[in-house]
Amino acid sequence: MSGIQMTSNSNSTHNTAMPFKKARVWLFSLLVLAISAYGMWIMFDILNSNGMTPLEYALLALFSITFTWIVTAFCSGCMGFILQLFRIDPLTLTRQKAIEIDEQALSKTRTAVVMPIYNEDTQRVIAGFEVSLRSLIKTAQFAHFDFYLLSDTQDKEIANNELKAWHALSERLGDFAKQTFYRRREDNKHRKVGNLTDFCERWGSNYEHMIVLDADSIMTGQCMLELTSSMINNPQAGLIQTIPIPVRQDTFFGRFLQFASVLYSPMLATGSAFWQTNHANYWGHNAIIRVAAFIDCCGLPVLKGNAPFGGEILSHDFVEASLLHRAGWDVLLLSDIQGSYEEVPSNILDYAIRDRRWVQGNIQHLGLLPASGLKMISKLHFLLGATAYISSLIWLSMLVLSTIDAVTRAVNSNVYFNQAYQLFPTWQIAKTELINSLLFVTIVLLLLPKLMGIIVTLIHRNKQFGGSFKLIFGSIIETVFAIIIAPLMMVFHSYFVVCVFLGKKVSWDAQPRSGRMVPWREAIGYTLFSTLVAVAWGGIAYYFTPVFFWWLSPILVGLILAAPIVRYSSSIGLGVRLRKMGIFICPSEVDNDDTLAALRVHEQEIALPSDELANFTVPVLPPEQPSVMPIQSFKRQGLSKRKRVLNAHQQIKKKLFS
Repeated sequence: MSGIQMTSNSNSTHNTAMPFKKARVWLFSLLVLAISAYGMWIMFDILNSNGMTPLEYALLALFSITFTWIVTAFCSGCMGFILQLFRIDPLTLTRQKAIEIDEQALSKTRTAVVMPIYNEDTQRVIAGFEVSLRSLIKTAQFAHFDFYLLSDTQDKEIANNELKAWHALSERLGDFAKQTFYRRREDNKHRKVGNLTDFCERWGSNYEHMIVLDADSIMTGQCMLELTSSMINNPQAGLIQTIPIPVRQDTFFGRFLQFASVLYSPMLATGSAFWQTNHANYWGHNAIIRVAAFIDCCGLPVLKGNAPFGGEILSHDFVEASLLHRAGWDVLLLSDIQGSYEEVPSNILDYAIRDRRWVQGNIQHLGLLPASGLKMISKLHFLLGATAYISSLIWLSMLVLSTIDAVTRAVNSNVYFNQAYQLFPTWQIAKTELINSLLFVTIVLLLLPKLMGIIVTLIHRNKQFGGSFKLIFGSIIETVFAIIIAPLMMVFHSYFVVCVFLGKKVSWDAQPRSGRMVPWREAIGYTLFSTLVAVAWGGIAYYFTPVFFWWLSPILVGLILAAPIVRYSSSIGLGVRLRKMGIFICPSEVDNDDTLAALRVHEQEIALPSDELANFTVPVLPPEQPSVMPIQSFKRQGLSKRKRVLNAHQQIKKKLFS
C-alpha cells in the first residue's frame, strides 16, 4: 500500500473546478438520443415492411425503452474509456493526481465513521469495524475521528453477542476505545433511515462530516483521509461517493461478480462522473456526508398511499441525494479513490433476493417523478434506477410478443389475399439486411464496453490482474457466463417487478454474505417453473418457426439449465481452483491489501467472550447535542417555500465556512 500523502498547505479550501458542466450534459444527451433514434428507426423499418399491427406497435414501444437504456450505459462507458485511457480526471478534466492530505485543515474538523447494522454476523461486523479503525490509527490522524457502531438488531441473542464483542473490542483497543461508541436501538423504527436519523439528531452536531459504512464495508485509513480532505477542499459538497469494490469471495459466482465489478465499474463510474459532474448519486454507503447539510435537507417523510409508491421510502440513498441537489449542495462521485470495499452475495439466489428489495425501492422512486423542486437530473437518476429492473420485464415481454408475431406470420405465410375483393396479392417482405444490422448494433452496444474495460486494464492495471493472459482468459469466461445467466436474471427481475406492482411487500432483513453451496432442492425450487415454461416455449417455436427457434435458443438454454447453473456456480471448490489457476484474480488479492489481510486474521482470532451478559455494562455514549431533522416535503410549496429552503442553505454555508 502507498504511504500517507500529507501537505501543510493552509489555503486548501476551494471548490473543484468542473468546466463545461452544461455542455457535458448536452453532449451525453445528444449522443444517447442520436444512437437511440437510429436503432428505433431500423426497428420501425423492419416491422413496417409488411404493415404495422397493434402487436408490432407495442413491440416497437418496448424496444425503444430497452434500446435507449442500453445506449445510455454504452455512452457512459465510452466516455469513461477515453478518460481512463488518458488518465484524465472526469470532474476537472485535468490529469489525475493523488489527493493531498492537509493535516492543518484536518485538525480543525471532526468526522464520525458510522456503521449501521441489523441482525448481522457479530464476529464479521466487529472484525470489519476493527480493521477499518486500526487502518486509520496507522495514519496517525485518528484523533480527528470517532467510530460508531449503530445497532438496530432485534434478535436478542445477536444483541447479546454484540454487547459481549463490543466489550472485548474495547479491551483490545485500549486508549483508542475512548473514540469508539456502541449504541443499540430497542425500537428500529424506519430501519436504516431511522438509525442514521437517530445518530444525527443526538450526536450529529458534534461533527462536520460522517463516513457511512455498511455492515460488510471495509475502508482503509488512507481512503477515509482522502474522503475527508476532499470534503474539506469542496465546501459546496454535501456528499462524496466512492466506488465500493467487492472483495473476499470464494464461490465461482462471487468471484465472477468481484472480477466483473473491479474490471468494469471504475470505467463506467468515470463516464458517469463526467456527465453528472456535481449532480452524482448516492449508493447508501462507503461515502462521506456533510452532517449539517444532511440534517437540514434529508429528513425523509412517509409517503402517502399504498405500495408500490406509498409508505416508508425504502431506497433512501437516491432520495437523499436528490434532496441535497434540491437545496443546492453538490454530490460528487470520485471514481479513482482506492481502498473502499464491500462484500456481495455468493450465489445467484442470494443475489436475486437482494435485488428483490432493490427492485421495490427503485420502482417506488417513480412516484417521486412529479415531486416539486427536484432537479431534472435527480429525476433522471430515479428513472434510470427503475428502468434497470423494469427493462427485464420489458425484454421478456418483447421476447413473448416476438414469438407470437413469428408464429402468427409462420401460420399465415401462405396467405396472400387478406381481403375479400383484393386484386393483387400481399407479398411478405423480410428485410434481412436491416435485421442483421440491428442485431450487430445491439451486440456492439452490449459488448464493446466490456472490450474497452479490458483494453484500459491491459494498459494501466495489467499486473494487478495476474498478467495479460489470465486477464483476457478470465474476461472471456466472465462474458460467457454473464450471457448464460442473463435469461435467468431477466425472469427473476420480471417476477419481482410484477410482484411490486401487485403490492406484494418484501422484508428488508440482513443479507447472507458467507459463501455457501446452494442445495439441489433449493436450486430446483426457485427455477423449476421457468424451466418448464422454457421447454414449452421452445417446443412451440421449433414446431411453427424453426428459424426463430434457433434465434431464441440462447435464452432458452439459460432457462432450461437454470437449476444446475445455480447449483454449480455456487461452488466454493470451483472458485478456489480458479483462483489457484490465476483466473478471476483481482487487484486486492495481487496487492495483498494489508487491511483485507488483517480482516482475515481477525475473523479467525476473534471469539465471543463466554462470560455471562450480566458482567457487561451498557457502553458509555458521548454527550448529546440534540438537533432536529426537519421532515422534507415533495408537494408543490410555491416560490416562498423554495426561497426559504435556499435561504436556510445559505445560512448553513455561512456558519460552516465563515
